[in-house]
Amino acid sequence: MRRKAVAVRREEIVLAALDQIRARGIAGVRAADVAAALDVSTALIFYHFGTLEALVIEAFRQAAEKNLAALRDALGRDGTVDTRLRAVLALYAPPGPGWELWIEAGAAAMRDIRLRDVLQRLDLRWRDAVVSLITEGVRTGEFRCPDPRGAAWRLTALLDGLAVQVVARDGTVTAADCARWTEQALAHELGVAAEDRRDRR
Repeated sequence: MRRKAVAVRREEIVLAALDQIRARGIAGVRAADVAAALDVSTALIFYHFGTLEALVIEAFRQAAEKNLAALRDALGRDGTVDTRLRAVLALYAPPGPGWELWIEAGAAAMRDIRLRDVLQRLDLRWRDAVVSLITEGVRTGEFRCPDPRGAAWRLTALLDGLAVQVVARDGTVTAADCARWTEQALAHELGVAAEDRRDRR
């Protein structure tokens, strides 16, 4: 039987690891379970990734990069700064895809400095995008905001907290709650009433 190309095999292992993370959480993932899902030996998992921790980090990095590809698409759209900012925040907001993995990774990162570094680097790309959009909106006169960086961090921190409630709690906060509170926060942070923002789109 012909051996699979290294890149193909690595991708299969990463996808199987992501399935295991979603089913068991990062703390519950075992190399043996990933191997069993693919009907390969545990040795093959370690051959390609060295350690289980390295596999988990790579699996999270690839999943996060898919989210970041959607971010790049939203940033590249036509339209006002407000339209692009709303598109980015809609991607970031719960219950969007990927939040279960981000929450899992955030908890595990407290005990794994390598995962923490990857998580922080990817997370900053989202926050920097929001900072850049708010700064652009201030420059064009769409927003009135004396502190774009602070506003961006407060908005994304709000969504971080709401994501925990939506994803990890049962019935405490709804997606409609998130949308309403985000609109209120945007009006406050950007110095533009919600109805004025709607009129500009």
